[in-house]
Amino acid sequence: MDKPMNIFDIAGRAMSAQLVRLNATASNLANAGSVSGNENQAYRAIRPVFSTIVEKPGVATVKVDKVVTSDTPATRRHDPGHPLADANGDVWEAGVDSSAELVEMVESARMYQNNVQVIQTAKSLLLETIRLGK
Repeated sequence: MDKPMNIFDIAGRAMSAQLVRLNATASNLANAGSVSGNENQAYRAIRPVFSTIVEKPGVATVKVDKVVTSDTPATRRHDPGHPLADANGDVWEAGVDSSAELVEMVESARMYQNNVQVIQTAKSLLLETIRLGK
C-alpha cells in the first residue's frame, strides 16, 4: 500500500501538472505563425486534460490524463508567392490563438508559483515546529 499523500506530494504533483500545461502553451506559441501546404498538416493547438486524484475527503491533487489536440480549424490565407502554397495559391496557418495562449501561460505560471509558495510555507512551518520542540 502506498504511503498517504502529504502536502509536499500534493503540491509537487500540482506543479508537475502545471509544467505540462506550460510546455503545451510554449509549443502552441512556438507554432502560432507556422503555415502548411494543406489543412490536414497545419499545426493545431494542444491542451492537457487534468483529472483529480482524491485520496480521502480533504486530501486531493491533480494529474494529467492526456494531451489533446484542439479542434480550432487552420486558417486559409491566399499567398501565391509562398513556397508551400497549394495549386490555388493558398497556405494554411496554424489554428492557434496567440492571445488565448498568453493568458494560458500567465495562468499556469501563477498556479505553479502558488504551489511553490505552498511548499515554502509548509517547509517553514515544519522547521518552526522542530525548533519549538528543542
